[in-house]
Amino acid sequence: MLTAEFGIIEDIGETQEYSYTPEKYQCICIDDAYIDDWWDKLVLLKTYFHSLDRPEFGLARWGITLIPPESLSGFQEIVLSDRRINKDIHLRELADKVNDAINRNKFMIHFGI
Repeated sequence: MLTAEFGIIEDIGETQEYSYTPEKYQCICIDDAYIDDWWDKLVLLKTYFHSLDRPEFGLARWGITLIPPESLSGFQEIVLSDRRINKDIHLRELADKVNDAINRNKFMIHFGI
């Protein structure tokens, strides 16, 4: 199973280039198949690829995405509206992590496959 990983960035670096360090952000993993299913909605979210000087939309499938606080409510809606959330503990953990980031006004980080 291929996975996508999501965590919370405590202190965002304006010029920092992010690299693959999921343990640093206490990432949780979900099956990458969810990303495929959500793709049409994800591409509407404002994000950044690898650093804040690369604005984009959606997720970097094979890279690193920074999800700003203003995009998190849309992301949360995507996760919570998935019917599989009641059967998959990993989706519930992701929903909790997104909620935590929203409450603390933090960026999230996504590591693609």
